[in-house]
Amino acid sequence: MAAQDQEQEKDLTGKTVVVTGASSGIGAAAAQRLAARGATVAVVGRSPERTAEVAAKAGAEPFVADFARLDDVRKLADQLLDRYPAIDVLANNAGGAWPERTVTEDGNELTFQVNHLAPFLLTNLLLERLTHATARVVNTASTTYRMAKLDLDTVNAATGSFNQLGAYAASKLANILFTRELARRTEGAGITTAAFHPGAVATHVYDNAPFGLGRFIRSPLGRVFFIQPDKGAEPLIHLATTADGAAINGQYFHRLELERPRNKQAVDAELARRLWTLSERATGLATGE
Repeated sequence: MAAQDQEQEKDLTGKTVVVTGASSGIGAAAAQRLAARGATVAVVGRSPERTAEVAAKAGAEPFVADFARLDDVRKLADQLLDRYPAIDVLANNAGGAWPERTVTEDGNELTFQVNHLAPFLLTNLLLERLTHATARVVNTASTTYRMAKLDLDTVNAATGSFNQLGAYAASKLANILFTRELARRTEGAGITTAAFHPGAVATHVYDNAPFGLGRFIRSPLGRVFFIQPDKGAEPLIHLATTADGAAINGQYFHRLELERPRNKQAVDAELARRLWTLSERATGLATGE
């Protein structure tokens, strides 16, 4: 049996997995598949109704949080810390894209907050439960990072020109830089972290795309061009369960394949450190080096 097949069948009884963005799409698919293999799964979503529905199907526990509000993230972290003595996998999968610049109540640009700052904050708040030999932090990124230009002076600005795809791409590049810097900062602490592109998946992340793209993607015709969430969840499950943590730590995968970086900013160590500092300020964290 191939190693990947063995991973797909690995018994996860006794493991605790937190999946954000799990009220639909690849998060929901991953939560259900991991729960079916015995894991205790925390299903995190923004919609109370959809989150409860997915959790019920998976035999899991629902947690509601809107990543556009950092107080929701802090409350979620408190709930998870109170509920689970150990967390084996944190899948930072929640994300979105918005057509206009919007400033959250926390003073951050919405796309940057939901896609990067909120998972950055959640991960840091849960670190005490993740520092053991087999813990994983898996971050859902995107191939759009290849075209991104991450300017730390403007990425979280309240004013200025705005492009939906550019903002989304920059936030996905931030996911990759966060993954690399987290791997550096937690070296020797027992955490393995990786980022991945799930493929062109028919999910709600495209709901705010122009020209009715979201409706097309989820239409019968869209199935010809976009994969379904269950297939999109495959890289998340692989990175969460593969035994070879050293081979994936700090890396970015295009679906199941390790990708040689195709944007020089993605391997800029100084940019990653500066992004971490900016993120600490924007989320109110006071952790140091």
